Amino acid sequence: MDFVCEIGSGHGHFLTSYATAHPERVCVGIDLVGERIERACRKRNRAGLTNLHFLRADARLFLECLPSDARISTLFILFPDPWPKLRHHKHRILQPDFLDAVASRAAAGCRLHFRTDFIPYFEEARSVVREHPRWELIDVPWPFEFETVFQQRAESFASFSAALRTRPIS
Repeated sequence: MDFVCEIGSGHGHFLTSYATAHPERVCVGIDLVGERIERACRKRNRAGLTNLHFLRADARLFLECLPSDARISTLFILFPDPWPKLRHHKHRILQPDFLDAVASRAAAGCRLHFRTDFIPYFEEARSVVREHPRWELIDVPWPFEFETVFQQRAESFASFSAALRTRPIS
């Protein structure tokens, strides 16, 4: 079973809108904060969406626990915590080991879509993806636009998309 995943889904605004527009796709939102998941579930329930699920989980643990037949077809990471202090950069989600974990759980042709309003993080994340042997940056239109709360607050933001390589480079 392939599914669309949003890591850091917050109150579920983006993924609820996405799942409404794509009823044929199974969508899973992950967030660490229980109150956010509760609010997201209320949005899902009000919309009557049976293709949308929210889980309180750490993204890395979620990937480790997925059943072997569950594969990510599309991954959204929208406005993640930028951890701006240098000593905290190790907490940023887009790291080589995280990209390895996603690749191991990704469907063929998986796409990763990243957006942030913190340009230093954008540059670092793009560099991490560019240098990763399993992922490549691609020039495609943004697949689904819905203005999140963080996007509304941002003066500007930057986005990139990446695709799982058909064969890793060595």
